Amino acid sequence: MGTEKRNLWIMWFANFFVAASATMVLPFLSLYIETFGTYSPDYVQRWSGFVFGVTFLVAFLVSPFWGRFGDRFGRKKILLFTGYGIALSIFLMGYVDSVMELFILRMFMGVVTGFIPTSMALISAQTDKYIAGRVLGTLQMGTVSGGLIGPMLGGVLADTVGFTYTFVITAVVITLATSLVAIGIREKRPGYSTKGHKRKSMGEVLTLIVKSRMLLMVMIVSLIVQTANFSIQPQLALYVSSLLTVENVAFLAGFAFSVTGLGNLVATRFWGKLGDEIGHEKVLLICLVLGALFFLPQAFVTNIWQLIVLRFLFGIQIGGIIPCATAYIRRKVPLDVQGEVLGYNQSFRFLGNVTGPVLGGIIAGYYTISSVFYISTLLFAAAAFGMWWGLKGEKRRHKQPSASA
Repeated sequence: MGTEKRNLWIMWFANFFVAASATMVLPFLSLYIETFGTYSPDYVQRWSGFVFGVTFLVAFLVSPFWGRFGDRFGRKKILLFTGYGIALSIFLMGYVDSVMELFILRMFMGVVTGFIPTSMALISAQTDKYIAGRVLGTLQMGTVSGGLIGPMLGGVLADTVGFTYTFVITAVVITLATSLVAIGIREKRPGYSTKGHKRKSMGEVLTLIVKSRMLLMVMIVSLIVQTANFSIQPQLALYVSSLLTVENVAFLAGFAFSVTGLGNLVATRFWGKLGDEIGHEKVLLICLVLGALFFLPQAFVTNIWQLIVLRFLFGIQIGGIIPCATAYIRRKVPLDVQGEVLGYNQSFRFLGNVTGPVLGGIIAGYYTISSVFYISTLLFAAAAFGMWWGLKGEKRRHKQPSASA
């Protein structure tokens, strides 16, 4: 038990530093592109979107492979490979002098973006499935905390020491966090015997997912939640400016953005613990319903503080999605393919990171920013209905044996 606790807290700190460092460079990507030459605002905005999104698009494609490799060779090895890979890609970003070089390095970063989901898989595999929600909620707090601090710290560093040194400092911090994992983590390998153990092919794992109505719905929910959540984020600064007549729009827009993560941080362990007690699929349904209820009113706010309160409450609901989805997979999926299934779930999340901003931009462009809230609320409602449908199917399936007995 001591080893499990030590591993949890080492991964907590490692995830904190990796999440903080990885998000440090996001606020000034567009400003960094402007340093490569004299470009039109349209060119900078377009390539900022490409550079930002390509990492998630590539990560969507490769995440199942990292999960599969972790199941086969050990998750600690994958943590080291991806951690040092992220550090290398960010370090090299500080020395590029063209948009295409930056784009290629962001693509490479997408290939090695497997540190945080692999850490979830490692801790999940060594945790008793009946307390997995609470433990994974605790681990998620480290990731969320880092994600909140990273953008603010990155902005301060960029203003203080410049872009190049910010990339270098970021790479050094990620290297140190990965080295902490190398020294401190003691991985417990699976309890099954690998000798004579026939590994499932990727096709067999996909069949396992598709045949389980609830497991498939959990992954679709991951996609829908990320799509809905990210749909408003590129438009949030414009939406905040429409509510204000003061000068500090950027600060308040950043605050409205970050307060969702703060709500997430406050509640994520609570939702995970509740999932251990009543069922993680039930908590996912509750979070989806409440998420829709707190997302829709954001379209009707008349001042910034109403928006901030609603986004904080919305963040509280979102806090239950990741730990409960991961804990559900921990309970339902065989140990020898858990990493791969978690990789598919992470792929759906990464896909939502890409589709969300695109959907939000199209809706806001053709209609209004408020329309984004309407459509995203419908997505939450559709996800809640799908989860209810999955729960209903699970209950029916469990009743069948007893009915025939």
